[in-house]
Amino acid sequence: MRDPYAILGVRRNAGQEEIKAAWRSVAKAIHPDHNRDDPLATERFAEAGKAYELLRDPVRRSRYDWARREAELRRMEAMKEKMRGPAPAEEPVGSETAEEAVSRIFGVDPQPTAAASNPRASAARQADKAGPASEPKPEPIAEAKQESAKPESAKPEPPPRRSAAPGAELVAAIVRRIRDRITKTAEKVPDLVVDVPVSVEEVMSRARVSMELPDGETVKVAIPPGAADGHVIRLKEQGYRVAGMTRGDVVATLRIAEDGPFRTRGLDLVTTLPVELQDAVLGCEIVMKTPNGPVTVAVPAWSGSDKAIRIPGRGMKGADGEHGDLVVELRLVLCEKPDERITDLMRSQRHGLYL
Repeated sequence: MRDPYAILGVRRNAGQEEIKAAWRSVAKAIHPDHNRDDPLATERFAEAGKAYELLRDPVRRSRYDWARREAELRRMEAMKEKMRGPAPAEEPVGSETAEEAVSRIFGVDPQPTAAASNPRASAARQADKAGPASEPKPEPIAEAKQESAKPESAKPEPPPRRSAAPGAELVAAIVRRIRDRITKTAEKVPDLVVDVPVSVEEVMSRARVSMELPDGETVKVAIPPGAADGHVIRLKEQGYRVAGMTRGDVVATLRIAEDGPFRTRGLDLVTTLPVELQDAVLGCEIVMKTPNGPVTVAVPAWSGSDKAIRIPGRGMKGADGEHGDLVVELRLVLCEKPDERITDLMRSQRHGLYL
């Protein structure tokens, strides 16, 4: 079966009343009796019924949400393995010294050996390689005789100084390579996009709203100043977790509820004010409660239901400190009980009579 949330057209955090209302709307639209020309109407109606049966049961719905989260995590793991690619084949290890291995891995010159730092030892090795057929040169013999003829009191010539091994440079190179590997930016998990339902009062008070992520973790979303419907808030590294990858972000979109007495239109607050017939004809002043405190609305005489009264500066506060307006839409209503005087007046107006 397809995603039951998508079948009913509801959000994943929808309540039972919203799910029931969506089911009634979908069932009425796709019912086979109303779609006799559609051969797939029965199949689509049965699919919608199964989706509603799943979502109306809290236990089955919880199991489905858990299975969907697990499938999403497995998909992320598979994507990570695909992006990582096949593991490189290990190169055979040859007969190299430790210094040569460091030079190959880190790009640092190996430490010179004792033979390389002592030219006399190198010359002796070369003489050994030449073999017994080569005759010794007279210059080294004469030099040896002169050295033996020196008095014993003379100080012996110090041996040639060996070049210092580049230990500090080697350590610095190793530290740089390790630091580069640690600080290397890892691949980032795709962002998690969610909708956050909030009320007008929460937006105006800049409250911190709790939100449950698909993996069961709860995070707090701080509503910034000037936020309106559709405002996007990014929570750094609060999204999905995948081993070996940088944690993704949560991209939260504010959705201001429109089912209360106040609606939003940008930074403006829009509300409906019921007005009785005599107040609409003669005019009046009505005190109404708003999220910014009580406001006195002056209804002009002879106002109809299409009348909108704008009160500046009593709307929502923007990021720059300016306020929107309060827009009061009048709605003409009658008394709960019939008024005989108004009835007689309307009857006389219809028949052209004047009292």
